[in-house]
Amino acid sequence: MRGLGVRARTALKAGSSAAAGFAALGLFVTSCATGGTGARDEGPAGGDAVAKGGIKPVVSSAPTRAPRRVDAVKIVKDDPGVSAAVKRDLKPCVADEYPVDVSYGDLTGGSVNDVVINVMTCADAVGVGSYVYREKNGRYQNVFKTEEPPVYAEIDRGDLVVTQQLYKKGDPVSYPSSEEVITYSWSSTHFVEQSRIHNDYSNAVGGSGSPAPDAN
Repeated sequence: MRGLGVRARTALKAGSSAAAGFAALGLFVTSCATGGTGARDEGPAGGDAVAKGGIKPVVSSAPTRAPRRVDAVKIVKDDPGVSAAVKRDLKPCVADEYPVDVSYGDLTGGSVNDVVINVMTCADAVGVGSYVYREKNGRYQNVFKTEEPPVYAEIDRGDLVVTQQLYKKGDPVSYPSSEEVITYSWSSTHFVEQSRIHNDYSNAVGGSGSPAPDAN
């Protein structure tokens, strides 16, 4: 979640590292179980296992949709619903690398994956705008936007989750005073708010840093 502050990004990275560790451990255990002792660990392999009532491999029948990659920068700049300020500041940070995060997934039930685009600042990775685009008749239409920084949108199990960080006067960018996490679901033609969670952060930690971004 690069659009969020250091506090949230650090927690996310820690969670990702832990998940990766468990995944690696799972692979190690599997390799140990299947190697060396052979049939004593897993029983007969191949056709014998099926013929004698062994465990059959499970094949998922759930359809998968490969993401159709898009030019996120062009979509944002061509969108009349995006503010002039966001378009003006959407410039490469290094070479031709733009400060945009792009996610693909099913949010609206269409035949093509929806696209979530987060536009950020180069210096602090502060989210300045979050947008959802839905494909219709070969074109992507804007079906959601929020441009109140710092903001970041994600796809979570078919729902749209938007995190809005809130600052008090004097808060550095990396340590907001609180945040609101808003969950939206698609309802035929638009997103409807389903829940809102407010989290207050301790002001006993933190340090000097850039001043909080101006939402105006």
